[in-house]
Amino acid sequence: MNGIVLGLLLPFAGTTLGAACVFLMKKSIPSLVQKTLTGFAAGVMVAASVWSLLVPSIEMTGKEGFMSVVPAIAGFMAGILFLLLLDTIVPHQHIDSKQSEGPRSHLSKTAKLVFAITLHNIPEGMAVGVALAGAMEHNSYMPMAGAVALSIGIAIQNFPEGAIVSMPLRSAGNSRKKSFMMGALSGIVEPIGAILTIMLASFILPILPYLLAFAAGAMFYVVVEELIPETQEGRHSNMGTIGFAVGFMLMMALDVLLG
Repeated sequence: MNGIVLGLLLPFAGTTLGAACVFLMKKSIPSLVQKTLTGFAAGVMVAASVWSLLVPSIEMTGKEGFMSVVPAIAGFMAGILFLLLLDTIVPHQHIDSKQSEGPRSHLSKTAKLVFAITLHNIPEGMAVGVALAGAMEHNSYMPMAGAVALSIGIAIQNFPEGAIVSMPLRSAGNSRKKSFMMGALSGIVEPIGAILTIMLASFILPILPYLLAFAAGAMFYVVVEELIPETQEGRHSNMGTIGFAVGFMLMMALDVLLG
């Protein structure tokens, strides 16, 4: 039970601590720092997708040859298509962009920024929930320590993400308190999504390998569609690449050592 509670709370705690940077820093994050942190988050998400989600998905099938990867392939593609659908039907706006995406709406820029971060966090919450559900039902393939390692990795990458959300909101003219609250609340979707997934554990058990891969595909979509392009625009793109490598290695080490 302690592992489940820890796994649920860690990602949200990471976002909250990151958002609190708005009380300590100036109104904006230097481009070099932002690209490094964004690359770091992307590296963590890619490593988590592979070692914490796709590998257990393949191992859980108990089959050999091509059939062992069918759930991983199908779930991965479904996760990408799901995020593509949300990206299309939900009005949102990325922090470094002046144009809105999705259908036209009269929502404020701040509201669209929050929607963008919420879309970003949905797959992370699903990933934690599916991993914890897998640990509860298939401990031999997904040990609780491995699920907690995933939560730790998501929490680590959520720290810079919380700062990247709250600081631009502060720069846009919002108070420090409001910027902190919105930055912190942008991560609330993660424990909510994880809890809902765990509550449905008994129903999703037969398709757990598909769901693990689904979460991986959704996270890959966020990385390729949003994070990597953000690190490669303008100056200091090399720092985004270095941040990615550090994040990838850290998450890989966490999963291998704790999983």
